[in-house]
Amino acid sequence: MKVLKWMIYWRDRRNGLHFYSTNLNLTTTLFNKYVDKTNVYSWNSIIAELARGGDSVEALKAFLSMRKLSLKPNRSTFPCAIKSCSALCDLASGKQTHQQALVFGYNADLFVSSALVDMYSKCGELDYARKVFDEIPQRNVVSWTSMITGYVQNDRSHDALFLFKELLVEDGERGNAWDSKAEKEVYLDSVSMVSILSACSRVSQKSLTESVHGFSIKQGFEGNLGVGNTLIDAYAKCGNVCFSGKVFDGMVEKDVISWNSLIAVYAQHGLSTEAIEIFHSMVSDGDVDCNAMTLSAVLLACAHSGALQLGKCIHDQVIKMRLEDNVYVGTSIIDMYCKCGRVGMARKVFNRMKEKNIKSWTAMIAGYGMHGQAREALEVFYEMNQMGVKPNYITFVSVLAACSHAGLLDEGWFWFRAMRDRFSIEPGVEHYGCMVDLLGRAGFLSKAYDLIKEMKVQPDFVVWGSLLAACRMHKNVELGEISARKLFELDPNNCGYYVSLSNIYAEAGRWEDVKRMRIFMQSHGLAKPPGFSLVELKGRAHVFLVGDREHPQHEKIYAYLDELYVKLQEAGYVADTTAVLHDVEKEEKGMILQVHSEKLAVAFGILNSVPGTTIQVIKNLRICMDCHTTIRLISKIVEREIVVRDSKRFHHFRNGLCSCGEYW
Repeated sequence: MKVLKWMIYWRDRRNGLHFYSTNLNLTTTLFNKYVDKTNVYSWNSIIAELARGGDSVEALKAFLSMRKLSLKPNRSTFPCAIKSCSALCDLASGKQTHQQALVFGYNADLFVSSALVDMYSKCGELDYARKVFDEIPQRNVVSWTSMITGYVQNDRSHDALFLFKELLVEDGERGNAWDSKAEKEVYLDSVSMVSILSACSRVSQKSLTESVHGFSIKQGFEGNLGVGNTLIDAYAKCGNVCFSGKVFDGMVEKDVISWNSLIAVYAQHGLSTEAIEIFHSMVSDGDVDCNAMTLSAVLLACAHSGALQLGKCIHDQVIKMRLEDNVYVGTSIIDMYCKCGRVGMARKVFNRMKEKNIKSWTAMIAGYGMHGQAREALEVFYEMNQMGVKPNYITFVSVLAACSHAGLLDEGWFWFRAMRDRFSIEPGVEHYGCMVDLLGRAGFLSKAYDLIKEMKVQPDFVVWGSLLAACRMHKNVELGEISARKLFELDPNNCGYYVSLSNIYAEAGRWEDVKRMRIFMQSHGLAKPPGFSLVELKGRAHVFLVGDREHPQHEKIYAYLDELYVKLQEAGYVADTTAVLHDVEKEEKGMILQVHSEKLAVAFGILNSVPGTTIQVIKNLRICMDCHTTIRLISKIVEREIVVRDSKRFHHFRNGLCSCGEYW
């Protein structure tokens, strides 16, 4: 009989028979000799064991063979058969099995119905799942959890939360009539709570997350590992990273998921120092070994903070753990090296990767783009297309950003049109932002403004900010006022927009408007965020503010800058004071420029590193024109490569030239 080919491992619970064999003929002999093939319990055992062993296809074949013998299935037959349909996401077989359950009168059975809810949910048929759920006369924790989880897995988190509220109402109503505490608690378990908290993380509502958290504590799940891990993510998704840390600190038991979750949360929210500290605590704790997810999260923190030395150490750890071929870790290494100013090293890692996914290709394209190497970025993009890898939404953001940084207007327009016409990807606000920036830098301000007016999506502060920056660059007061007004509506507390408009007025000689903007900023308490620059030396970050005299070497740094300025003037340097407030005296403007944070950081780096080595500086704001010119000339005077990562891009200064080609 065909069914015997499935019987490598079989157990008949009713008759107490149990045999195991890798020899199919021996299994066949034992099955034929000892088992009553007309016994439904034997078939149930076959189906159950195959389903539990993950052989869902054979489990369904066994169910079909049993039905061909005209055996009548019982309430134990259907759940395993339906679970096999779930595992395969086989909707057609699931519907057929559901029909048979109806024929034999098991549609109202709790276990059968719960399995059907799970099956329809996994097949994406939420309406069918809810219909089955609503018809269950007496629901238990499995049925509630199956339906809630189904909603969460199918991105219908609001429905999941509404259902949870129904559960609470029903639980309360039944609780009034029940005497047994155990019966009252049957509706809630840790799996249910994890599903509900997952829904909270997707809808990102702080008050809701706090309410469910409080409810889980009352139900006794405070020490549950799965609930704690999900809470870390849920609080972070609603913007309350501090509470994620508190949940972590309060967990009695922590596993690798707990540590990874908090490291990732901190890294994703720009708290790189905190993420790295948690990683060090995890390593020193010693109870949990780090894995690929741990290293990827720490690499993200290194990328955001520019911690190149730690990033290299993590890369060494990846090699020791033989995770180089892990596509996710490899992609994280590429991203880290690109954002730490080492795009060449990123390319070496990229070339060595045996497997690349769309994120790997996109990371390499983005890396070249942020370093101003647009031609190299496009070459990688062409290679990706030749390999048959289809670009996605983010890939085109990286491609258009690369074109914008290098002023490749024709290429930018071509790929902006191609993403819709050739790849059926509708442009989003990020793509429009890149195109407005590209057009604006090239001086096509009216065309950039027309593109904004044609947008099918609502333009955000990035789009209008790009236009405002272009208006300042090309001294266009009219469009500058239009874009500034939009930005005041979108982000009224951002001082930078008021400063930009004030500078546009000043360069146009409209001093009354400059005064008006200055008075408005003062009356509303708007102040420009302080600029700072960071340089890493021997694994330690040194931070400098404008005019900083807190650093232990500040006297030595200022003395060295004075020496450099003599050589700069001999090289033809003239201070560009356009970035300084217009009501400051000319001599004072020059003094202010001389102590900008990036210049202090560069001087410190030169003084404390081996001649010929690269100096790398991270600036939180956009580098000013004067600092750009100064550092470009310093690179020639001291014969060093100086890399500056500002809020927009990378600048590689070498031999008196910059990689941006003065297009930034």
